[in-house]
Amino acid sequence: MAIDRRKFLSTSAVAACAATWSVTRALALPDDGLRALFDAFYAEDIRNNPEQATRLGLDKGANADLKARLNDNSPAGIAATKARTAGQLARLKAFDTSGLSGADRVNYETVLYTKQSQARLQGFDFGGPGAVGPSPYAISQQSGAYQTVPDFLDTKHTIDNAVDADAYLTRLEAFAEQLDNDTGRAEHDSGLGVVPPDFLLDLTLEQLGKIRVPADQSGLVTSIARRAQAKGLSDTYRLKAAAIYQDKIAPALERQFAAVTKLRVTASHDSSLKGVKDGAAYYAASLHSYTTTNLTPQEVHQLGLEQGKEISSRLDSELKKQGLTKGTVGARLSALSADPRYLYPNTDAAKIEIIAFCNDRLAAVRPKLASAFKRLPPYTFEVRREPVATEAGAAAAHSQAPAIDGSRPGIVYISLRDSAEWPRFELASVVFHEGLPGHQLEAGLGLSETGLPLLRKIISFSGYAEGWGLYAEQLADEMGMHDAEPIGRIGYLKWMLFRAQRCVVDTGLFHFGWSREKAIQSFVTVCGNAPGSAAREVERYCALPGQACSYKLGHTVWARGRERAIKALGSRYDIKDFHEAGLSCGRVPLDILDGVIDGYIKSKAA
Repeated sequence: MAIDRRKFLSTSAVAACAATWSVTRALALPDDGLRALFDAFYAEDIRNNPEQATRLGLDKGANADLKARLNDNSPAGIAATKARTAGQLARLKAFDTSGLSGADRVNYETVLYTKQSQARLQGFDFGGPGAVGPSPYAISQQSGAYQTVPDFLDTKHTIDNAVDADAYLTRLEAFAEQLDNDTGRAEHDSGLGVVPPDFLLDLTLEQLGKIRVPADQSGLVTSIARRAQAKGLSDTYRLKAAAIYQDKIAPALERQFAAVTKLRVTASHDSSLKGVKDGAAYYAASLHSYTTTNLTPQEVHQLGLEQGKEISSRLDSELKKQGLTKGTVGARLSALSADPRYLYPNTDAAKIEIIAFCNDRLAAVRPKLASAFKRLPPYTFEVRREPVATEAGAAAAHSQAPAIDGSRPGIVYISLRDSAEWPRFELASVVFHEGLPGHQLEAGLGLSETGLPLLRKIISFSGYAEGWGLYAEQLADEMGMHDAEPIGRIGYLKWMLFRAQRCVVDTGLFHFGWSREKAIQSFVTVCGNAPGSAAREVERYCALPGQACSYKLGHTVWARGRERAIKALGSRYDIKDFHEAGLSCGRVPLDILDGVIDGYIKSKAA
């Protein structure tokens, strides 16, 4: 199915982006009025998202007090967030846009799109923030403070002095409040009929169980004890943290565990949201938020089927080169994934070996980047294992951007709950997607782009970012990263097929009413995934409706944009220019990216 590009170019303003975008990298800051408005929005947003401020290294200077705060997820905090979004949206719409063009127009349309999407989702009286975006559930294996804050405090909250350690203790107390707020929100939502399916609650209880431990075994306590000692600080920090944990956090965890256990008793096995009032509308809003396209669930489903068929044909050819000629593509992929030659044992030593291999691939691709990019981000990057406490419900891998000031590296996390589920030939493409030239390169360039307003740097779009990540896998193959070990190209194509099937599965679950079991089996049959791995993927989608579709839709826009550029420019086409145009504008909705690429083509042709 050819995507109707009118579905991406959804406004005349976006068309204006296409007409005026310059091929040069120089992105002037917005005009004074727009810059002042964006600066005000940035100040408001960062003041109300202290956890993001810490992740980006922005909890300094005038915002130093944010280091002792966590996000306000109370009913009052949620209401304040909705009011702030509505107010910002009104101010944006009142702004005179008649003189905006080029970067100004792109920036305005991107921020407007963001606020409209936020307001649409905030209109639903249930759900909350998930691990990578909106979730219909306040607590699940992919949402809730219990799932995010412990690792955040351990790996993002730096401790260099007593002030930092005191701030950590204050955040520990705030964490207890967050837990109770999430519990109250989940109970409120259950009254509306919004309850995670039974299998998600099972995972949630498993993960909650891992942090319901005695104070001296809690990572929340051992983290500050270890780091305070390393800085020569008093042991009183360990004692104070243990007291906060024992008196406040542990009881809040018990209340949450009891509440989730109660929900589990009557929970349904259905994950479709079809039984929820406004469930279909929520899926539409979430799909739009994650993909930043106007495609319907039926169109996304069909695109996944058709692109999956095309990728399967390429895989058939590559598998035959390896002597695998019998059976379906899925069956042959399954057999290859079970081949002892490519498997790691499920041991601690193997997990260490996997991380080492991934860091080696990250280092190997670095020298090749200069052939395709004009600039490289000024940050360091590394691969780590997903924390054990959250790996039961975690994505197979995910990326975390560096701090803007470079004080913390960009990190790629790999989930190693069962290292035997990671065939060696699949790992390299994961590194290229999550690391370089994928998310870490794209996000690093955006964070270091001097022409982007700070507000734009803290906005993210799954369609753009995940689309780039998948395009980066393709680019790594084109750079010859699988030439020395051709079996890796099968891994790359398997991941590509997997992303196409995600479009089929996500819409199957939420639009066509597929069961969890049918969705899992489709991955096993079509892609050759191990049942356990497929189950964790499907369960993640059930907590984050629509997010799984963003990868292949985003890749489609990037890849077809490059095809248009090559066809239109001929000998004037330069891959460095194409990448510069698409990356220097920062993360934008896919409809705006499509317009930016068209503007680059027109400018270069002229």
